[in-house]
This record gives sequence, C-alpha cells and structure tokens, in this order.
Amino acid sequence: MSDRPSPNQTTESLISPTVHIPLPPTPLKLGVMASGSGTNFEAIAQAIADQKLHAHIQVVIYNNPEAKVAARAKRWGVPAVLLNHREFSSREALDQAIVKTLRQYEVDWVIMAGWMRIVTAVLIEAFPERVINIHPSLLPSFKGAHAIEQALQAGVKITGCTVHLVRLEVDSGPILMQAAVPILPDDTLETLQARIQVQEHRIFPKAIAIAAHRS
Repeated sequence: MSDRPSPNQTTESLISPTVHIPLPPTPLKLGVMASGSGTNFEAIAQAIADQKLHAHIQVVIYNNPEAKVAARAKRWGVPAVLLNHREFSSREALDQAIVKTLRQYEVDWVIMAGWMRIVTAVLIEAFPERVINIHPSLLPSFKGAHAIEQALQAGVKITGCTVHLVRLEVDSGPILMQAAVPILPDDTLETLQARIQVQEHRIFPKAIAIAAHRS
C-alpha cells in the first residue's frame, strides 16, 4: 500500500500536533482585517458558532471597497469598517486609523485574514504579540504576495499554509501552526489555492487559540 498522501490529505508530519487547548475564561475579542473574499473570516466565525473557539469578532476592517468580506460580515452580524488605503498618505497613517478603529471596538487580538497590505510598527507595537497572520506557504519558504505561484514555479512537491505572529519583516515571526498540502502534477493556481484554503480554514481558529493560551 502506498503511503503517499491522497489529494485531500495533508502530510501529517508537517502539521503542528493536535493538543488540547484550554478555553480562556472570557471570550477573546478579535478584530479581523481582510482585503478580499473573507473565507478565513467566515471560517473563524463558524468555529466560534460551533464553540470550537471561545471568541467574539468585534469588527472587520477591510481596505478594498469591492471586498466581499463586507457582505460576509453583514450576514454574520459583525460590524464592517472600510479604511481604503488609497485615501491615506502613508502606511503609517493607515495603520493609525486601523489602531483607532480596533480600540474603538475594544479589540484584544488582531487577525490578518487575507490582509494584502504591509503593516508597520504602528500596528504591531499597539498590539504586541497579538497580531496574527495567515500565509499560503510553509514559511519560511515562499514569502510575499505570490506564494502559491512561486511554489508552482519552483516545482516543489509540498506546500501549505502557516499561521504566525507578525513582525516587521514580511511573513516572518514565530510560527503558531502549519499544514502541508501536496502539489499534484496537474495542479493549477486555482486548484492548489482551493486545497490550501481548506487547510487554512482548518488551522486558523486552532492557531488563534494556541496564541491566546501562550500569552
């Protein structure tokens, strides 16, 4: 019998081990930042609804007026605030507005769920060790905005996703959890991205709980 993973499996040796994570006594107050469709936001919201993550999403901040995450937030009854990056003079100015909004909504943890802007020290220092990002590769491999394309072009056999604490260096910081996804011979950007997203949705809520437990 072959021990190669099937297309819908991950390589278990590359996934953070399953551990029991005690629930915090009070719900984590999350602020979600997203630029696109918002599938990771919805995965987190569903994990909370299913009582798999003891948290509450206080607000969603999005920077793209066309982002579908706004409609998802509305369906979940979560306030959504547009901070269009094009209307700010610098990254720091945008992050100042983000921090102000997060504090208005009494956020404790900042969750970058597909946030396609580089953040600055303004945000990171306002929430030290409490800014979490998800990236579609097995970091430290394939950093940056085109990680899935890079993996396909490099011809690697396995890629995946990583949840990590945010540092000033892009896609760096302590790793909280990873899941591996095999690259199939006939994979395209779309098919590989879809399978990576399945694992993102699985590990992101768990990684948030791990971060809170460690803090």
